[in-house]
Amino acid sequence: MITPYNCVVVANGSFPQTALPLRLLHEASVVIACDGAVEALDKAGVTPAAIVGDLDSIPSRFRERYADRIHIVEDQEINDLTKSVRFAHRSGQQEVLILGATGLREDHTLGNISLLMDYAPLFRRVEMLSDYGIFTPIRQTTTLASKPGTQVSLFSLAPSGRISISGLRWPIHNRQLTAWWQGTLNEATGNNFTVTLSPDARIIVYRTL
Repeated sequence: MITPYNCVVVANGSFPQTALPLRLLHEASVVIACDGAVEALDKAGVTPAAIVGDLDSIPSRFRERYADRIHIVEDQEINDLTKSVRFAHRSGQQEVLILGATGLREDHTLGNISLLMDYAPLFRRVEMLSDYGIFTPIRQTTTLASKPGTQVSLFSLAPSGRISISGLRWPIHNRQLTAWWQGTLNEATGNNFTVTLSPDARIIVYRTL
C-alpha cells in the first residue's frame, strides 16, 4: 500500500518500532532529522543527511559529530517538524514521508497531523506514518489503496467543503464534516476507495496498516 520514499523526515515523537516504517526509513536516500530525533536515529544505525531545528533538544556530542550537517532555524513561530519539512522542500524533494510525528504528547500529535495540510502544496506526495497507520492529506478527488477491512477515518480541515466517499462500509454523500469525529471509524470494503471533494474541501485520511 505504501511505496518507498526518497526522503524521510523524522520528528521527535514516538520513534517507529514496527517493520514497515523502519524499512522505509532505512531504504530512504535522504533522512532529515528534527534536532531532537538524532539520538533515536543513532540508536537505529541511521545517519541523517541534515539536522534541522533550534538545537534545544540535541545532545552536545551530536552537535560535534554532525557539525557539518546542522541547519539552525530559530524561528519560534513554527515547530521543528515544519522547519525540517520546509528544508526538504528547499532541497528539491518531491516526495516526503514523515515518521515520529505522533505519540508522547497529544498536543504535538494533533498539531503535527493538522500541519499535513500546510505541507501538501509543497510536494507531489507527502504522508505521515506511525506504527499503526498512515495519514494522507487530500486536496482534490483521490482514489486511495486499501484492502477489505482496512479501518479508515477522515478529518475535515475545511468544514465548509463537501465530500462524498465510495468504497467504504458507510458511504458519505455530499456532506459537510463540521467536527473531526464525524468522519471517523469507517471501513474499506475492497482494494481502494474514492474521496470526492468540492473545490473548497480539505481532508486528511487515516488508514490502518
